[in-house]
Amino acid sequence: ELAAHANALGKALQDVGAATKAAWATGNPAEALANAVPYLQAFGHTVLAWIWLDVSLAAHAAPVSNARTGRLAAARFFFHYELPKIGAWLQVVRTRDLTCAELAEDAF
Repeated sequence: ELAAHANALGKALQDVGAATKAAWATGNPAEALANAVPYLQAFGHTVLAWIWLDVSLAAHAAPVSNARTGRLAAARFFFHYELPKIGAWLQVVRTRDLTCAELAEDAF
C-alpha cells in the first residue's frame, strides 16, 4: 500500500513540474500566473501527500493501536480522495487558461 502511495506522490511531483514548465513556456508572466491559485492548491496537496507518506511510514513502525489504524486510514483517504484533485487544478495551469484573467473585474 505504501508503495502505491509513494508512486502516486512521485507522479504528482512530476505533474507539478510539467505544469510549471508548461505555464512558463511562453515566457509571459500574465499567462503563467493567471492560474496561481489552482497551481498552489496542487502544489500544497503534493506537499501534504509527502507528509502523509512520512506519517504512514512512522505508523507502520509503531505497535498496532487505534491511533496507528487511524493514521493509516487518514493517509489512505488523502491519497484516494484528495491527491487526485491535482489533475483538474493543473489542467488549467498547463494550458494557461485565461478564462478568469480575461473577465472584467466588475463581472465578478
